[in-house]
Amino acid sequence: MNINTKKYIEEYVKIRDKSGSIIDFKLNEPQQRLYDIIKEQKEKGIPVRVIILKARQMGFSTLAEAILFKETATKCNVNTGIIAHKEDATSNLFTMSKRIYDNLPECMKPKKKASNAKELIFDNDEGTGLKSKMKCMTAGADGVGRSDTFNNLHLSEYAFWPGNKKETLLGLMQSVPYLPNTMVIMESTANGYEDFKEIWDKAVKGENDYIPLFVGWNELKEYSIPYNGFELTEEEKNLQKYHNLTLDQLTWRRWCIANNCGGDIEQFKQEYPLTPQEAFISSGNCVFDKDNIINRIQEIDRPLKKGYFVYDYNDEKPSGSKITNIKWVNDDKGYIEIYEMPNIYYYCIGGDTAGEGSDYFTGHVLNAKTGKQVARLRHQMDEDLYTRQMYCLGYMYNHKNENGIKPALMCIESNFSSFPNKELVRLGYPNLFVREKEDKISGVMDKSYGFRTTSITRPVIIAELVKIVRDNIELINDKETLEEMLTFIKNEKGRPEAQQGYHDDLVMGLAIAYYSRNQVIFDKEPIITPYNAFFSDEEEAFNGDYGERIKII
Repeated sequence: MNINTKKYIEEYVKIRDKSGSIIDFKLNEPQQRLYDIIKEQKEKGIPVRVIILKARQMGFSTLAEAILFKETATKCNVNTGIIAHKEDATSNLFTMSKRIYDNLPECMKPKKKASNAKELIFDNDEGTGLKSKMKCMTAGADGVGRSDTFNNLHLSEYAFWPGNKKETLLGLMQSVPYLPNTMVIMESTANGYEDFKEIWDKAVKGENDYIPLFVGWNELKEYSIPYNGFELTEEEKNLQKYHNLTLDQLTWRRWCIANNCGGDIEQFKQEYPLTPQEAFISSGNCVFDKDNIINRIQEIDRPLKKGYFVYDYNDEKPSGSKITNIKWVNDDKGYIEIYEMPNIYYYCIGGDTAGEGSDYFTGHVLNAKTGKQVARLRHQMDEDLYTRQMYCLGYMYNHKNENGIKPALMCIESNFSSFPNKELVRLGYPNLFVREKEDKISGVMDKSYGFRTTSITRPVIIAELVKIVRDNIELINDKETLEEMLTFIKNEKGRPEAQQGYHDDLVMGLAIAYYSRNQVIFDKEPIITPYNAFFSDEEEAFNGDYGERIKII
Protein backbone atom coordinates (compact mmCIF):
# COMPACT_ATOMS: atom_id res chain seq x y z
CA MET A 1 0.00 0.00 0.00
CA ASN A 2 1.53 3.34 -0.95
CA ILE A 3 1.45 6.30 1.41
CA ASN A 4 -1.67 7.81 -0.24
CA THR A 5 -4.03 4.88 0.33
CA LYS A 6 -5.54 6.10 3.59
CA LYS A 7 -5.92 9.61 2.15
CA TYR A 8 -7.63 8.15 -0.92
CA ILE A 9 -10.03 6.16 1.26
CA GLU A 10 -10.96 8.94 3.66
CA GLU A 11 -11.20 11.69 1.01
CA TYR A 12 -12.89 9.86 -1.87
CA VAL A 13 -14.59 6.69 -0.62
CA LYS A 14 -18.23 6.93 0.40
CA ILE A 15 -19.96 4.22 2.43
CA ARG A 16 -23.44 3.52 3.71
CA ASP A 17 -23.61 3.73 7.50
CA LYS A 18 -25.87 1.67 9.76
CA SER A 19 -28.64 4.26 9.50
CA GLY A 20 -28.61 4.06 5.68
CA SER A 21 -26.93 7.43 5.06
CA ILE A 22 -24.08 7.85 2.54
CA ILE A 23 -21.12 9.30 4.42
CA ASP A 24 -17.37 9.79 4.14
CA PHE A 25 -15.35 6.75 5.20
CA LYS A 26 -13.37 7.45 8.35
CA LEU A 27 -11.48 4.50 9.84
CA ASN A 28 -12.57 3.31 13.27
CA GLU A 29 -10.14 1.80 15.80
CA PRO A 30 -10.31 -1.84 14.59
CA GLN A 31 -10.07 -0.75 10.93
CA GLN A 32 -6.98 1.29 11.74
CA ARG A 33 -5.32 -1.79 13.21
CA LEU A 34 -5.95 -3.75 10.00
CA TYR A 35 -4.76 -0.83 7.87
CA ASP A 36 -1.50 -0.64 9.83
CA ILE A 37 -0.83 -4.38 9.39
CA ILE A 38 -1.35 -4.20 5.63
CA LYS A 39 0.69 -1.01 5.34
CA GLU A 40 3.59 -2.58 7.24
CA GLN A 41 3.68 -5.64 4.97
CA LYS A 42 3.49 -3.46 1.88
CA GLU A 43 6.36 -1.28 3.09
CA LYS A 44 8.46 -4.37 3.77
CA GLY A 45 7.90 -5.46 0.17
CA ILE A 46 6.37 -8.81 1.11
CA PRO A 47 3.10 -10.37 -0.09
CA VAL A 48 0.22 -9.26 2.13
CA ARG A 49 -1.48 -12.15 3.89
CA VAL A 50 -3.86 -11.34 6.75
CA ILE A 51 -6.39 -13.48 8.63
CA ILE A 52 -8.96 -11.65 10.75
CA LEU A 53 -11.00 -13.20 13.55
CA LYS A 54 -13.65 -10.67 14.41
CA ALA A 55 -16.75 -9.74 16.31
CA ARG A 56 -19.73 -8.74 14.20
CA GLN A 57 -20.10 -5.32 12.56
CA MET A 58 -16.50 -4.18 13.05
CA GLY A 59 -16.20 -2.85 9.49
CA PHE A 60 -13.38 -5.07 8.21
CA SER A 61 -15.22 -6.05 5.03
CA THR A 62 -15.80 -2.38 4.28
CA LEU A 63 -12.12 -1.51 4.72
CA ALA A 64 -11.03 -4.53 2.67
CA GLU A 65 -13.34 -3.47 -0.18
CA ALA A 66 -12.08 0.11 -0.03
CA ILE A 67 -8.41 -0.91 -0.10
CA LEU A 68 -8.89 -3.42 -2.90
CA PHE A 69 -10.99 -0.97 -4.91
CA LYS A 70 -8.21 1.61 -4.69
CA GLU A 71 -5.58 -0.99 -5.64
CA THR A 72 -7.66 -2.06 -8.66
CA ALA A 73 -9.13 1.20 -9.90
CA THR A 74 -5.87 3.18 -9.83
CA LYS A 75 -3.52 0.61 -11.39
CA CYS A 76 -3.20 -1.26 -14.69
CA ASN A 77 -3.64 -4.97 -15.17
CA VAL A 78 -4.78 -5.74 -11.62
CA ASN A 79 -7.28 -8.55 -10.99
CA THR A 80 -9.15 -8.64 -7.71
CA GLY A 81 -11.41 -11.46 -6.54
CA ILE A 82 -14.03 -11.15 -3.81
CA ILE A 83 -15.61 -14.36 -2.51
CA ALA A 84 -18.47 -14.38 0.00
CA HIS A 85 -20.23 -17.23 1.80
CA LYS A 86 -23.68 -16.74 0.25
CA GLU A 87 -25.33 -14.98 -2.67
CA ASP A 88 -26.80 -11.99 -0.83
CA ALA A 89 -23.44 -11.30 0.84
CA THR A 90 -21.78 -11.40 -2.59
CA SER A 91 -24.32 -8.89 -3.89
CA ASN A 92 -23.77 -6.62 -0.89
CA LEU A 93 -20.00 -6.58 -1.39
CA PHE A 94 -20.37 -5.88 -5.10
CA THR A 95 -22.86 -3.09 -4.35
CA MET A 96 -20.31 -1.62 -1.96
CA SER A 97 -17.69 -1.52 -4.75
CA LYS A 98 -20.17 0.05 -7.20
CA ARG A 99 -21.12 2.66 -4.59
CA ILE A 100 -17.48 3.60 -4.16
CA TYR A 101 -17.14 4.05 -7.94
CA ASP A 102 -20.39 5.97 -8.36
CA ASN A 103 -19.47 8.46 -5.64
CA LEU A 104 -15.93 9.19 -6.83
CA PRO A 105 -15.30 12.68 -8.23
CA GLU A 106 -15.48 12.54 -12.01
CA CYS A 107 -11.79 13.33 -12.32
CA MET A 108 -10.98 10.28 -10.16
CA LYS A 109 -13.14 7.75 -12.00
CA PRO A 110 -11.35 5.25 -14.25
CA LYS A 111 -13.16 4.51 -17.51
CA LYS A 112 -15.51 1.61 -16.88
CA LYS A 113 -15.29 -0.90 -19.75
CA ALA A 114 -17.95 -3.26 -18.51
CA SER A 115 -20.28 -3.79 -15.60
CA ASN A 116 -22.53 -6.74 -15.01
CA ALA A 117 -24.15 -8.20 -11.95
CA LYS A 118 -20.88 -9.30 -10.39
CA GLU A 119 -17.97 -7.68 -12.24
CA LEU A 120 -16.36 -4.27 -12.77
CA ILE A 121 -13.73 -3.82 -15.49
CA PHE A 122 -11.70 -0.61 -15.65
CA ASP A 123 -9.71 0.66 -18.64
CA ASN A 124 -7.04 2.41 -16.64
CA ASP A 125 -4.74 3.00 -19.62
CA GLU A 126 -6.82 3.30 -22.75
CA GLY A 127 -5.53 1.59 -25.84
CA THR A 128 -2.98 -0.62 -24.12
CA GLY A 129 -5.32 -3.53 -23.51
CA LEU A 130 -4.19 -3.58 -19.86
CA LYS A 131 -7.45 -3.59 -17.95
CA SER A 132 -8.12 -4.04 -14.25
CA LYS A 133 -11.01 -6.07 -12.90
CA MET A 134 -13.00 -6.63 -9.72
CA LYS A 135 -14.94 -9.89 -9.74
CA CYS A 136 -17.38 -10.96 -7.01
CA MET A 137 -18.14 -14.66 -6.56
CA THR A 138 -20.04 -16.91 -4.19
CA ALA A 139 -18.35 -19.85 -2.49
CA GLY A 140 -19.82 -23.26 -3.19
CA ALA A 141 -19.92 -23.04 -6.99
CA ASP A 142 -17.80 -25.65 -8.78
CA GLY A 143 -14.31 -24.40 -9.58
CA VAL A 144 -14.93 -20.88 -8.30
CA GLY A 145 -11.96 -18.70 -9.25
CA ARG A 146 -9.91 -21.55 -10.70
CA SER A 147 -9.71 -20.13 -14.22
CA ASP A 148 -8.48 -16.72 -13.04
CA THR A 149 -5.20 -15.24 -11.94
CA PHE A 150 -5.58 -12.73 -9.12
CA ASN A 151 -3.39 -10.08 -7.59
CA ASN A 152 -5.80 -9.62 -4.69
CA LEU A 153 -8.34 -11.78 -2.89
CA HIS A 154 -10.88 -10.89 -0.24
CA LEU A 155 -12.19 -14.08 1.37
CA SER A 156 -15.25 -13.03 3.36
CA GLU A 157 -16.79 -15.09 6.20
CA TYR A 158 -14.66 -18.11 5.29
CA ALA A 159 -15.85 -20.09 8.32
CA PHE A 160 -19.33 -20.15 6.78
CA TRP A 161 -18.43 -21.13 3.22
CA PRO A 162 -20.56 -24.06 2.03
CA GLY A 163 -19.40 -27.31 0.45
CA ASN A 164 -15.78 -28.41 0.35
CA LYS A 165 -14.27 -25.07 1.30
CA LYS A 166 -10.77 -26.50 1.75
CA GLU A 167 -10.73 -27.51 -1.90
CA THR A 168 -12.20 -24.14 -2.95
CA LEU A 169 -9.57 -22.27 -0.93
CA LEU A 170 -6.78 -24.42 -2.37
CA GLY A 171 -7.88 -23.56 -5.90
CA LEU A 172 -8.15 -19.86 -5.12
CA MET A 173 -4.76 -19.66 -3.46
CA GLN A 174 -3.17 -21.36 -6.45
CA SER A 175 -4.48 -18.44 -8.52
CA VAL A 176 -2.51 -15.83 -6.53
CA PRO A 177 1.24 -15.70 -7.27
CA TYR A 178 3.50 -15.25 -4.26
CA LEU A 179 4.70 -11.78 -5.21
CA PRO A 180 5.07 -8.51 -3.25
CA ASN A 181 2.24 -6.83 -5.15
CA THR A 182 -0.34 -9.44 -4.11
CA MET A 183 -2.78 -9.34 -1.22
CA VAL A 184 -5.03 -11.93 0.45
CA ILE A 185 -7.39 -10.83 3.23
CA MET A 186 -9.34 -13.62 4.95
CA GLU A 187 -11.89 -12.47 7.49
CA SER A 188 -14.62 -14.26 9.40
CA THR A 189 -16.52 -14.55 12.60
CA ALA A 190 -15.98 -17.95 14.19
CA ASN A 191 -18.13 -20.98 13.43
CA GLY A 192 -16.92 -23.54 15.93
CA TYR A 193 -13.98 -25.84 15.33
CA GLU A 194 -13.40 -26.20 11.60
CA ASP A 195 -10.95 -25.17 8.85
CA PHE A 196 -10.96 -21.45 9.63
CA LYS A 197 -9.84 -22.22 13.18
CA GLU A 198 -7.08 -24.49 11.90
CA ILE A 199 -5.77 -21.73 9.63
CA TRP A 200 -6.08 -19.23 12.49
CA ASP A 201 -4.20 -21.47 14.93
CA LYS A 202 -1.37 -22.00 12.45
CA ALA A 203 -1.14 -18.24 11.86
CA VAL A 204 -0.88 -17.63 15.61
CA LYS A 205 1.93 -20.21 15.84
CA GLY A 206 3.73 -18.77 12.80
CA GLU A 207 3.15 -21.93 10.78
CA ASN A 208 1.74 -20.13 7.71
CA ASP A 209 2.15 -16.72 6.07
CA TYR A 210 -1.00 -15.11 7.47
CA ILE A 211 -0.64 -12.32 10.01
CA PRO A 212 -3.37 -12.96 12.62
CA LEU A 213 -5.56 -10.07 13.77
CA PHE A 214 -8.16 -10.50 16.48
CA VAL A 215 -10.35 -7.62 17.60
CA GLY A 216 -12.82 -8.08 20.44
CA TRP A 217 -16.10 -6.20 20.64
CA ASN A 218 -14.74 -4.07 23.47
CA GLU A 219 -12.36 -2.34 21.05
CA LEU A 220 -15.20 -0.66 19.14
CA LYS A 221 -16.26 2.52 20.95
CA GLU A 222 -19.83 2.45 19.67
CA TYR A 223 -20.54 -0.77 21.62
CA SER A 224 -21.49 1.20 24.71
CA ILE A 225 -24.75 2.28 26.39
CA PRO A 226 -25.02 4.60 29.44
CA TYR A 227 -24.96 2.61 32.69
CA ASN A 228 -28.34 2.47 34.44
CA GLY A 229 -27.22 1.42 37.91
CA PHE A 230 -27.77 -2.37 37.86
CA GLU A 231 -25.82 -4.61 40.24
CA LEU A 232 -22.97 -6.48 38.60
CA THR A 233 -22.95 -10.28 38.53
CA GLU A 234 -19.80 -12.22 39.44
CA GLU A 235 -19.25 -12.86 35.74
CA GLU A 236 -19.43 -9.15 34.98
CA LYS A 237 -17.01 -8.39 37.81
CA ASN A 238 -14.58 -10.88 36.25
CA LEU A 239 -15.01 -9.18 32.88
CA GLN A 240 -14.04 -5.90 34.52
CA LYS A 241 -11.04 -7.58 36.10
CA TYR A 242 -9.69 -9.36 33.04
CA HIS A 243 -10.74 -6.99 30.24
CA ASN A 244 -11.09 -3.58 31.91
CA LEU A 245 -14.66 -3.21 30.67
CA THR A 246 -16.46 -0.02 31.62
CA LEU A 247 -19.92 0.02 33.15
CA ASP A 248 -21.26 1.45 29.87
CA GLN A 249 -19.73 -1.47 27.94
CA LEU A 250 -21.27 -3.96 30.37
CA THR A 251 -24.62 -2.24 29.88
CA TRP A 252 -24.32 -2.67 26.10
CA ARG A 253 -23.33 -6.31 26.62
CA ARG A 254 -26.50 -6.98 28.64
CA TRP A 255 -28.60 -5.26 25.98
CA CYS A 256 -26.97 -7.21 23.13
CA ILE A 257 -27.40 -10.60 24.84
CA ALA A 258 -31.07 -9.91 25.42
CA ASN A 259 -31.91 -8.30 22.08
CA ASN A 260 -29.44 -9.59 19.47
CA CYS A 261 -28.72 -13.07 20.82
CA GLY A 262 -32.08 -14.20 22.18
CA GLY A 263 -30.76 -14.27 25.72
CA ASP A 264 -28.18 -16.93 24.79
CA ILE A 265 -24.87 -15.93 26.37
CA GLU A 266 -22.95 -18.64 24.52
CA GLN A 267 -24.27 -17.27 21.22
CA PHE A 268 -23.15 -13.80 22.28
CA LYS A 269 -19.64 -15.05 22.99
CA GLN A 270 -19.40 -16.57 19.53
CA GLU A 271 -20.81 -13.51 17.73
CA TYR A 272 -19.15 -10.89 19.94
CA PRO A 273 -16.07 -12.49 21.49
CA LEU A 274 -13.58 -10.85 23.83
CA THR A 275 -10.84 -13.39 23.10
CA PRO A 276 -10.02 -15.84 20.30
CA GLN A 277 -10.74 -18.74 22.65
CA GLU A 278 -14.18 -17.34 23.42
CA ALA A 279 -14.88 -16.96 19.70
CA PHE A 280 -14.27 -20.63 18.96
CA ILE A 281 -16.88 -22.02 21.31
CA SER A 282 -16.94 -25.82 21.21
CA SER A 283 -19.92 -27.19 19.35
CA GLY A 284 -19.99 -30.08 21.83
CA ASN A 285 -20.44 -30.29 25.58
CA CYS A 286 -17.07 -29.23 27.00
CA VAL A 287 -15.95 -31.37 29.93
CA PHE A 288 -14.11 -28.55 31.67
CA ASP A 289 -15.16 -25.11 32.94
CA LYS A 290 -14.75 -22.99 29.80
CA ASP A 291 -14.99 -19.62 31.55
CA ASN A 292 -12.24 -20.56 34.01
CA ILE A 293 -10.04 -21.74 31.14
CA ILE A 294 -10.54 -18.60 29.06
CA ASN A 295 -9.85 -16.33 32.03
CA ARG A 296 -6.73 -18.32 32.96
CA ILE A 297 -5.39 -18.06 29.41
CA GLN A 298 -5.59 -14.26 29.73
CA GLU A 299 -3.52 -14.35 32.93
CA ILE A 300 -0.66 -16.56 31.78
CA ASP A 301 2.64 -14.96 30.86
CA ARG A 302 5.21 -16.30 28.45
CA PRO A 303 7.22 -19.27 29.79
CA LEU A 304 10.45 -18.44 31.56
CA LYS A 305 12.39 -20.58 29.08
CA LYS A 306 11.84 -22.70 25.99
CA GLY A 307 14.26 -25.28 24.70
CA TYR A 308 15.38 -28.90 24.99
CA PHE A 309 18.20 -31.05 26.35
CA VAL A 310 21.42 -32.27 24.79
CA TYR A 311 23.46 -35.01 26.44
CA ASP A 312 26.10 -37.68 25.97
CA TYR A 313 24.72 -41.17 25.39
CA ASN A 314 26.80 -44.30 25.83
CA ASP A 315 24.80 -47.46 25.13
CA GLU A 316 27.84 -49.67 25.73
CA LYS A 317 28.39 -48.51 29.26
CA PRO A 318 28.14 -51.65 31.46
CA SER A 319 26.97 -49.91 34.65
CA GLY A 320 25.83 -46.52 35.84
CA SER A 321 23.88 -44.04 33.81
CA LYS A 322 24.06 -44.26 30.03
CA ILE A 323 23.06 -40.58 29.80
CA THR A 324 25.57 -38.07 31.12
CA ASN A 325 26.68 -34.46 30.66
CA ILE A 326 23.12 -33.16 30.32
CA LYS A 327 22.84 -29.56 29.15
CA TRP A 328 19.86 -27.31 28.57
CA VAL A 329 19.62 -25.49 25.22
CA ASN A 330 17.61 -22.27 25.05
CA ASP A 331 15.56 -22.23 21.84
CA ASP A 332 12.44 -20.12 21.18
CA LYS A 333 11.18 -22.95 18.97
CA GLY A 334 11.95 -25.62 21.55
CA TYR A 335 9.38 -28.18 22.64
CA ILE A 336 9.95 -27.96 26.40
CA GLU A 337 8.57 -24.96 28.27
CA ILE A 338 9.75 -24.00 31.76
CA TYR A 339 7.33 -22.08 34.00
CA GLU A 340 9.18 -22.37 37.30
CA MET A 341 12.83 -23.20 37.92
CA PRO A 342 13.79 -26.30 39.89
CA ASN A 343 13.74 -25.73 43.61
CA ILE A 344 14.03 -27.80 46.79
CA TYR A 345 10.62 -29.44 46.33
CA TYR A 346 9.58 -32.95 45.38
CA TYR A 347 8.38 -33.26 41.77
CA CYS A 348 6.43 -35.74 39.68
CA ILE A 349 6.08 -36.10 35.91
CA GLY A 350 3.16 -37.48 33.93
CA GLY A 351 3.40 -38.36 30.26
CA ASP A 352 1.17 -39.46 27.41
CA THR A 353 2.71 -41.36 24.50
CA ALA A 354 1.88 -40.84 20.84
CA GLY A 355 -0.41 -43.41 19.30
CA GLU A 356 -1.20 -43.92 15.66
CA GLY A 357 -1.54 -40.89 13.42
CA SER A 358 -0.33 -37.43 14.32
CA ASP A 359 -0.52 -37.54 18.12
CA TYR A 360 2.20 -35.96 20.23
CA PHE A 361 4.43 -37.21 23.02
CA THR A 362 3.77 -35.09 26.09
CA GLY A 363 5.09 -34.62 29.60
CA HIS A 364 4.07 -32.40 32.52
CA VAL A 365 6.19 -31.66 35.59
CA LEU A 366 4.29 -30.86 38.79
CA ASN A 367 5.36 -29.66 42.19
CA ALA A 368 4.18 -32.80 43.96
CA LYS A 369 3.14 -30.97 47.13
CA THR A 370 1.22 -28.02 45.65
CA GLY A 371 0.20 -29.48 42.28
CA LYS A 372 1.61 -26.47 40.41
CA GLN A 373 2.62 -27.15 36.80
CA VAL A 374 6.27 -26.11 36.44
CA ALA A 375 7.26 -27.49 33.01
CA ARG A 376 5.74 -29.08 29.90
CA LEU A 377 7.02 -31.13 26.95
CA ARG A 378 5.12 -31.60 23.67
CA HIS A 379 6.67 -32.93 20.49
CA GLN A 380 6.45 -35.48 17.70
CA MET A 381 9.61 -37.58 17.90
CA ASP A 382 10.90 -41.12 18.07
CA GLU A 383 10.11 -43.04 21.26
CA ASP A 384 13.72 -43.41 22.33
CA LEU A 385 14.43 -39.69 21.93
CA TYR A 386 11.25 -38.84 23.86
CA THR A 387 12.34 -41.16 26.66
CA ARG A 388 15.75 -39.51 26.90
CA GLN A 389 14.24 -36.01 27.07
CA MET A 390 11.93 -37.18 29.85
CA TYR A 391 14.91 -38.74 31.62
CA CYS A 392 16.73 -35.40 31.48
CA LEU A 393 13.63 -33.52 32.63
CA GLY A 394 13.27 -35.87 35.60
CA TYR A 395 16.85 -35.31 36.68
CA MET A 396 16.58 -31.56 36.30
CA TYR A 397 13.56 -31.55 38.66
CA ASN A 398 15.12 -33.76 41.33
CA HIS A 399 15.38 -33.46 45.06
CA LYS A 400 18.33 -34.12 47.29
CA ASN A 401 18.33 -35.29 50.87
CA GLU A 402 20.80 -36.98 53.17
CA ASN A 403 20.43 -40.19 51.13
CA GLY A 404 21.52 -38.50 47.92
CA ILE A 405 19.85 -37.32 44.71
CA LYS A 406 16.52 -38.66 43.54
CA PRO A 407 14.93 -37.56 40.23
CA ALA A 408 11.26 -36.70 39.90
CA LEU A 409 8.74 -39.55 40.04
CA MET A 410 8.11 -40.57 36.43
CA CYS A 411 4.68 -41.86 35.33
CA ILE A 412 4.29 -42.48 31.58
CA GLU A 413 1.18 -43.99 29.99
CA SER A 414 1.80 -47.52 28.73
CA ASN A 415 -1.28 -48.39 26.68
CA PHE A 416 -0.02 -47.88 23.15
CA SER A 417 3.61 -48.77 23.87
CA SER A 418 5.50 -50.00 26.90
CA PHE A 419 8.81 -48.96 25.35
CA PRO A 420 9.35 -45.67 27.24
CA ASN A 421 8.92 -47.33 30.63
CA LYS A 422 11.11 -50.30 29.69
CA GLU A 423 13.71 -47.96 28.28
CA LEU A 424 13.75 -45.87 31.47
CA VAL A 425 14.40 -49.07 33.42
CA ARG A 426 17.23 -49.98 31.05
CA LEU A 427 18.70 -46.48 31.39
CA GLY A 428 18.71 -46.90 35.17
CA TYR A 429 16.08 -44.28 36.03
CA PRO A 430 15.47 -44.94 39.74
CA ASN A 431 12.06 -43.38 40.45
CA LEU A 432 9.27 -44.85 38.32
CA PHE A 433 5.54 -44.99 39.01
CA VAL A 434 4.54 -48.55 39.94
CA ARG A 435 1.16 -50.14 39.37
CA GLU A 436 0.07 -53.56 40.56
CA LYS A 437 -1.52 -56.12 38.29
CA GLU A 438 -2.60 -59.71 38.91
CA ASP A 439 -0.74 -62.54 37.20
CA LYS A 440 -3.40 -64.48 35.27
CA ILE A 441 -1.80 -67.86 36.02
CA SER A 442 -0.59 -67.59 39.62
CA GLY A 443 -2.99 -64.92 40.85
CA VAL A 444 -0.05 -63.20 42.53
CA MET A 445 0.02 -59.39 42.36
CA ASP A 446 2.86 -58.29 40.11
CA LYS A 447 4.36 -54.82 39.83
CA SER A 448 4.60 -53.01 36.51
CA TYR A 449 5.84 -49.55 35.62
CA GLY A 450 3.80 -46.71 34.12
CA PHE A 451 0.13 -45.78 33.99
CA ARG A 452 -2.47 -47.97 32.32
CA THR A 453 -5.53 -46.16 30.97
CA THR A 454 -8.60 -48.38 31.32
CA SER A 455 -12.37 -47.99 31.53
CA ILE A 456 -11.84 -47.83 35.29
CA THR A 457 -8.84 -45.50 35.59
CA ARG A 458 -9.71 -43.06 32.78
CA PRO A 459 -12.84 -41.57 34.43
CA VAL A 460 -10.92 -41.27 37.72
CA ILE A 461 -8.06 -39.19 36.35
CA ILE A 462 -10.35 -37.01 34.21
CA ALA A 463 -12.63 -36.33 37.19
CA GLU A 464 -9.63 -35.19 39.22
CA LEU A 465 -8.52 -32.85 36.43
CA VAL A 466 -12.05 -31.44 36.11
CA LYS A 467 -11.91 -30.61 39.81
CA ILE A 468 -8.51 -28.90 39.46
CA VAL A 469 -9.77 -26.76 36.54
CA ARG A 470 -12.88 -25.82 38.50
CA ASP A 471 -11.29 -25.06 41.87
CA ASN A 472 -7.55 -24.45 41.33
CA ILE A 473 -6.96 -23.54 37.71
CA GLU A 474 -4.18 -21.15 38.76
CA LEU A 475 -2.00 -24.28 39.12
CA ILE A 476 -1.99 -24.79 35.33
CA ASN A 477 0.50 -22.65 33.40
CA ASP A 478 0.48 -23.99 29.85
CA LYS A 479 -1.74 -22.23 27.30
CA GLU A 480 -1.68 -25.12 24.82
CA THR A 481 -2.96 -27.51 27.48
CA LEU A 482 -5.75 -25.12 28.39
CA GLU A 483 -6.69 -24.61 24.74
CA GLU A 484 -6.77 -28.38 24.28
CA MET A 485 -9.22 -28.57 27.17
CA LEU A 486 -11.65 -26.36 25.25
CA THR A 487 -11.98 -29.10 22.63
CA PHE A 488 -12.25 -31.93 25.14
CA ILE A 489 -15.96 -32.76 25.02
CA LYS A 490 -18.52 -35.42 25.85
CA ASN A 491 -19.40 -37.30 22.70
CA GLU A 492 -22.90 -38.50 21.81
CA LYS A 493 -22.48 -41.46 24.15
CA GLY A 494 -21.26 -39.25 26.99
CA ARG A 495 -17.61 -40.35 26.77
CA PRO A 496 -15.10 -37.53 27.41
CA GLU A 497 -12.67 -37.25 24.48
CA ALA A 498 -11.07 -34.80 22.08
CA GLN A 499 -13.42 -33.30 19.53
CA GLN A 500 -12.97 -34.85 16.09
CA GLY A 501 -9.87 -33.46 14.42
CA TYR A 502 -8.25 -32.30 17.69
CA HIS A 503 -5.82 -33.74 20.24
CA ASP A 504 -6.04 -34.71 23.89
CA ASP A 505 -2.39 -35.68 24.46
CA LEU A 506 -1.71 -32.73 26.77
CA VAL A 507 -4.97 -33.20 28.67
CA MET A 508 -4.33 -36.88 29.30
CA GLY A 509 -0.68 -36.30 30.17
CA LEU A 510 -1.64 -33.70 32.76
CA ALA A 511 -4.36 -35.94 34.20
CA ILE A 512 -1.78 -38.73 34.57
CA ALA A 513 0.65 -36.32 36.25
CA TYR A 514 -1.92 -35.34 38.88
CA TYR A 515 -2.79 -38.98 39.48
CA SER A 516 0.90 -39.83 40.01
CA ARG A 517 1.17 -37.38 42.93
CA ASN A 518 -0.43 -40.04 45.12
CA GLN A 519 2.70 -42.15 44.82
CA VAL A 520 5.27 -39.48 45.67
CA ILE A 521 6.98 -40.46 48.92
CA PHE A 522 7.94 -37.46 51.00
CA ASP A 523 10.44 -39.59 52.89
CA LYS A 524 13.02 -36.98 53.87
CA GLU A 525 12.92 -33.22 53.86
CA PRO A 526 14.90 -31.97 50.86
CA ILE A 527 17.98 -29.93 51.66
CA ILE A 528 19.31 -26.92 49.79
CA THR A 529 22.55 -27.68 47.98
CA PRO A 530 24.83 -25.34 46.02
CA TYR A 531 24.57 -27.64 43.02
CA ASN A 532 23.24 -30.95 41.86
CA ALA A 533 25.94 -33.61 41.84
CA PHE A 534 24.49 -34.89 38.58
CA PHE A 535 25.95 -31.76 36.94
CA SER A 536 29.28 -30.03 37.23
CA ASP A 537 29.57 -27.45 40.01
CA GLU A 538 31.41 -25.22 37.54
CA GLU A 539 28.38 -24.92 35.29
CA GLU A 540 25.96 -22.02 35.27
CA ALA A 541 23.21 -22.02 37.89
CA PHE A 542 19.83 -22.79 36.39
CA ASN A 543 17.95 -21.49 39.40
CA GLY A 544 19.68 -18.32 40.48
CA ASP A 545 21.21 -18.30 43.94
CA TYR A 546 20.33 -21.85 44.94
CA GLY A 547 18.89 -25.10 43.72
CA GLU A 548 19.98 -27.35 40.89
CA ARG A 549 22.65 -26.37 38.41
CA ILE A 550 22.72 -27.08 34.73
CA LYS A 551 24.66 -25.56 31.88
CA ILE A 552 22.66 -23.26 29.60
CA ILE A 553 23.79 -23.13 25.97
